Amino acid sequence: MRRFDEVLTPRLRLRRWRDADRQPFADLNADPEVMRYFPSTRDRAASDELVERIEARFDEQGYGLWALERLADGAFLGFTGLNSMPDGTPGVGDTEVGWRLARSAWGHGYATEAGTAALRIAFAELGLPHIWSITTVGNVASQAVMRRLGLTEHSRYRQPTLPLDHELSAAVAFRKQADHS
Repeated sequence: MRRFDEVLTPRLRLRRWRDADRQPFADLNADPEVMRYFPSTRDRAASDELVERIEARFDEQGYGLWALERLADGAFLGFTGLNSMPDGTPGVGDTEVGWRLARSAWGHGYATEAGTAALRIAFAELGLPHIWSITTVGNVASQAVMRRLGLTEHSRYRQPTLPLDHELSAAVAFRKQADHS
């Protein structure tokens, strides 16, 4: 199994999680604006549980959702990486590229830069045939990142974990094929 514990870009370090990341990650997950397109915010315990699941996935497969750090000052910015597509979504069982960044990191191109690195790992290193990304229909900022990464809209669907009339139930899936030419 190949391991991808750290990936560098010109401005960022995508790396395994550290204990020092837990509080800023909990702060990010408690921010209502960051979590605007999720059903609810997360408290510290739920954030810590997510970090444990992320780290377990790294141990199992050698890659996952990396903690995102700015090289210039070591600031924790959130996460970006590769994850399994959830049940009830187009592409279930395949891999998605995803991100969640602190508000202070928005608008600097970090999601696109880190997402590009994650796609390089997915296609060039892991040989995956395609990558997905999903969000709510209203999250146009994430959809713009998906387009900058070269993903195209594949389908629209309803989030299976939300009631049909929930404001976040309408979702969109984007997909990108590997270019093995």
